[in-house]
This record gives sequence, C-alpha cells and structure tokens, in this order.
Amino acid sequence: MGRDERTRQTDERLRMSLNALGLAEAAAGIRDGRLSSVELVGDCLRRIDEVDRDIQAWAFLDREHAMRQAEAADDHRKHGKATGPLHGVPVGIKDIFDTGDMPTEFGSELWAGRTPRRDAAAVARLRAAGAVILGKTVTTEYAYYNPGKTRNPHNRNHTPGGSSSGSAAAVAALMVPGAIGSQTNGSVIRPAAFCGVVGFKPTHGLIPRSGALQLSRTLDHVGVFGRSVEDAALLAEVMVDFDPEDPDTRPAARPPFSAVAASEPPLPPRFAFVRSPVWDQAEPETREAFAELVDALGEASSEVELGPSFDGAVDMHRIIMEVDMAHNLRRDDERGGDRLSTRLRQAIERGRAHLAADYCNALAGIAPLNQALDHVFDEYDAILTPAAPGAAPAIETTGNPVFCSLWTYLGVPAISLPLMRSETGLPLGVQLVGRRGNDARLLRTAHWLIKSIGRTRGSGRRNAPSAGSNSAPGAEKRKVR
Repeated sequence: MGRDERTRQTDERLRMSLNALGLAEAAAGIRDGRLSSVELVGDCLRRIDEVDRDIQAWAFLDREHAMRQAEAADDHRKHGKATGPLHGVPVGIKDIFDTGDMPTEFGSELWAGRTPRRDAAAVARLRAAGAVILGKTVTTEYAYYNPGKTRNPHNRNHTPGGSSSGSAAAVAALMVPGAIGSQTNGSVIRPAAFCGVVGFKPTHGLIPRSGALQLSRTLDHVGVFGRSVEDAALLAEVMVDFDPEDPDTRPAARPPFSAVAASEPPLPPRFAFVRSPVWDQAEPETREAFAELVDALGEASSEVELGPSFDGAVDMHRIIMEVDMAHNLRRDDERGGDRLSTRLRQAIERGRAHLAADYCNALAGIAPLNQALDHVFDEYDAILTPAAPGAAPAIETTGNPVFCSLWTYLGVPAISLPLMRSETGLPLGVQLVGRRGNDARLLRTAHWLIKSIGRTRGSGRRNAPSAGSNSAPGAEKRKVR
C-alpha cells in the first residue's frame, strides 16, 4: 500500500470518532497537522465519560491535567519545535508505574494516596516521545491475581484478565489508543486475549523497569497494548533503552520495531504449532479453534512437541515468582498483612516455604531451555500457541495464565493477536512466541499472520472455532528435547 493510499484511509478514519483511531494513525494525523492533540484527547475523554462507568478501567484520571498536556503538545508543534514519534498521543499507564504528576497506588489500599517524586523509566521515555499521559489504569492488587474493579468491554459479567486489567480494557473500549502494562506471569498476553486487542511482551530486559513495582527481577517485563501490531511496535520501540538503574538492560542500538514490523518478510513465515506441556488445560473450543487455524495455514505450520525437559518449567516459574514476591513484599506484609488479599498472602507464605536449592535450580533452568528452543527458531519464524485456556471466564477471577508461564520464565518475546472468537462471541487470543532478542522479526511475522488470516476469512473461512475436532492437523510432528 502506497503512502497516498494510507493517507486517504487515515483521512477517512479522521472523519469518524477520533477515539477510534489506532495509536500509529493518531500519531501520523498529529504529525501531518490533520488533527490536534486537544481534539484527540478531548474525544478520548468524552468516550471515557460515555462508557467507563460500566467498564471501570481507570484508577486515576484528571481531565484538566490531560487537556493541559494536550494544549502544551499543540503549542509545542505550532512553534516549530521538534516532535517525537508519539507527539500529542494519549497513553494509559498501569498503576504500578510511578508518575511524578499522578498517584501510583499498586492496586492496594496500603498505598492509597502515594505520590511519587518522579516518573518510572518507561513513563519518562513515553513523555520524551511526546505522549500525553492520560491517566492511570487499574491493576489487580500488587499486579497479582486478586481481581480489581475493571470489567470486560465485550461482556461486563466476564473478566478483562489481569493484572493489566485497566490497560487492556481501556484500549479495547476505545478510551485510549495505547497503554502500557507489565507481565510477571501472563499479565499482558492474557488480558489482551480476553479483551480482543494486541498485547506485546518484549524480550526480558529490553524496556527498563526502574520506578515500577518489582515482584521478580527475573520475571518482570514491561508490555504494551494497542489495536494493531503497528501500534504495539511503535509503543514498545520508544521505551526500549539502557537504564543504569535496571541491571537487566544493556547499552545497545534501539531496535527498529516499527519499520521491520511493517515490512514484508523475505520468505513466507513458518509456524511451529506448540501445544506445550499444559495442553490438557486448553478448553475444547480453544482446541477446535487452533485446529481450524493450523488447517488454514496449511504447509506454513507444523506441529512441534516440546520434550520432557520443558515439563517442569511452569513449576519452576512459580517457584521463582513466589520466592521473589515473598522477598519484595515482605515489608508490606509485615506492616499490613491483614489488609492483603488471601490469594496474595498465600503466595507470600508459599514463597517463604520454598527451599533455596529449588529456587537456584529454577533459575539455572532458564538458559538450557532457551538453548533447546534455538533449534525450533532455526527452522521456524515463530511458535504458535494459545494465549489462554479459553475465552474470558466470569468476573470473579482474572483467568488462568498457564499458557504464558513458560514463555515468561524464558524471557522470550510474545504477542497476543485477536484472530478468533468463542461460540459466545468473546475474543480468543492467538499467541506467537519468538526467539529471545528477535522481537522485530516476531512483530513482522505477527503482522503477516493477521494479513494472511484476513485474506483466508475473505475466501469464506469462519471466524469462530470449528466443531468436532480436539487435535490440530499439520505436517509431521517434530520433537524438541
């Protein structure tokens, strides 16, 4: 598609509600002078007034402050000053990231009214890119499992997922074009799948985490939500950086996520369909939906079986997470444990009970499993696997993150794509996983898959899962030891 055609399509969308624009579209519209930040932010605030009473995606929102940021962004541009890639575009921030001009409360009454002195590293990089920090989105308590107040925009009786509940729901409900979240287990991929948006978790250590709630240095990732792969690529790219306060970042050139994601792959991508060791927890309609998807991909997909060395990875992830949480939340537990949820207290207690040898073994298991996966990525562009056992469950839970645990444990990039729907109309997410450090290639493969499946749908294939199959067809099964 040429630049003129893209501009024409964006102009047509600009005549619609501005809040429906994707993040990349909105940034281009402001950059080209076809809309202002004040117009865009104002339309997003109007949308919030219309729908957030039911969805409750926001933990903090100051409309006047948001509009002042938008006015400053427009004045900046009018005076001919340099603008960043997100200039004037509103972004939602999960309420575990410090914001120097807004409260950050971690979803806990123990931190009610907390006002940080400076921005988290990720927030500072968004501001440097010109973004308007619209407000703070709801997180579950301490970014763990206990549900917050947010509802699923597709059905208010269902969960939006967690822990980045508000970020996923706000983007899905057209309240903001992009938002950031975090993932220590499945807290980006799972809510993106349940809410029907794109969720991207980059390689561990690419985006600095200083100034954010720390649950586990080994497992914590910063992630993003958008309405397209292009949006996710742009939002993640501006935050990638070296930060001396985050020991897992390193000095390196910023990866060109956006440019690579928008490019055509030199060869059609190949997908390794991986059921993973937790396939028995996949719901029947998920199995059926993936059977249809793999069938649609044909020779582009083969089933790959992970060997027994991967069987204990979910347990090893859990040991690391619980031990690190017990350590990092010990002061909060000591001073206000009676005000923590039962789920969180139980996780802290389990963390204290784990043996040091088991914790060290879990840490030592990461590198060998990544090396084993290298054989998969030598042959395939991405792993294809569910984002969650099924569609969003009832509101009393945030859902099961088990289909994310392995990939978070390994620190590899993962992305959830809203490609399918359940029989009840709720989104079913497709998760793609890439080689550690090959984030741009994963984004390009995800973009290709969305376009390819779109063409397949246009030829008559159904959007909902097929019936009557509990296994996914494909080429000869491969096995990774």
